[in-house]
Amino acid sequence: MSKNLLEQLREMTVVVADTGDMEAMEEFRPQDATTNPSLITAAAQMPQYQAIVDGVLQDARKELGDNSDEKAIANLAFKRLAVAFGRKILDIVPGRVSTEVDARLSYDTEKTIAMAREIIGQYEQAGVSRKRILIKIASTWEGIRAAEVLEKEGIHCNLTLLFGLHQAIAAADAGVTLISPFVGRILDWYKKDTGKDYVGADDPGVKSVTTIFNYYKKFGYKTVVMGASFRNIGEIKELAGSDLLTISPHLLGELAAAQGDLPRKLDPEKAKAMDIQRIVVDHETFIKMHADDRMATDKLKEGIEGFSQALEKLEDLLAKRLVELEGVAAS
Repeated sequence: MSKNLLEQLREMTVVVADTGDMEAMEEFRPQDATTNPSLITAAAQMPQYQAIVDGVLQDARKELGDNSDEKAIANLAFKRLAVAFGRKILDIVPGRVSTEVDARLSYDTEKTIAMAREIIGQYEQAGVSRKRILIKIASTWEGIRAAEVLEKEGIHCNLTLLFGLHQAIAAADAGVTLISPFVGRILDWYKKDTGKDYVGADDPGVKSVTTIFNYYKKFGYKTVVMGASFRNIGEIKELAGSDLLTISPHLLGELAAAQGDLPRKLDPEKAKAMDIQRIVVDHETFIKMHADDRMATDKLKEGIEGFSQALEKLEDLLAKRLVELEGVAAS
């Protein structure tokens, strides 16, 4: 019996689940898993995960005491919830989980470092090795500088909301473990900006990841590329051979149901032979290249704002749930 597209993809690329839904992970059995504020907020509203949310809220109440208000408890619970989900996820996947620093800290290097250490501390206190955790940080200049410090401490980082080559080069020069270029969000921007549709290798998101992958392999960077944020399986097929790809359960299902040949499109050995010029990305160059790239400028700003709004929604949800829990307990 011939292999489906997902099985073929796994032979050349590490497949990662892009979800907070553990039932989906159990179905597709990815190597790793990634989460973000939007995914955690969505998962926190699913009935099957209410016990996780309630447990985190109750622990926060015990830690802060009876005199603390709902807002303070919800804020502490919010800081613990992503780790609580991460620990459950690690019971399912054999590899790593990515847990994100508060997006509202994206332009503050020191606070990003502090929160990353706090996240790792929570995992280690629960008996989880830091080797199984990737700290997700937005690919701002400040975020990249934070990741550089963290990597030297053995805290591995996943640079997210990455849209341009300048971000990718700066991240690799900083020695980060992994980057997550957002394929689908790049496509969204170009479709809106030009009014055109794009398919296959012409997809701007595919082109961006291909360029980054070839640059990394040409110059022997240890940082690995994990394409993210896909809109269709056509994008995934064009990036077969990438180090990793993080894929939603819906698209994992489409790949598992699809038959046909899946040729390798990204090849490290071919990249080494390509005529690619090295670019030195210092702070000044980063700022200039970012300003010159309208897409990267727009999507990074939009992504940070979107994740920040998801976090605020999550905090509100937790505060409301706490009131419900304590109302039941008092009745």
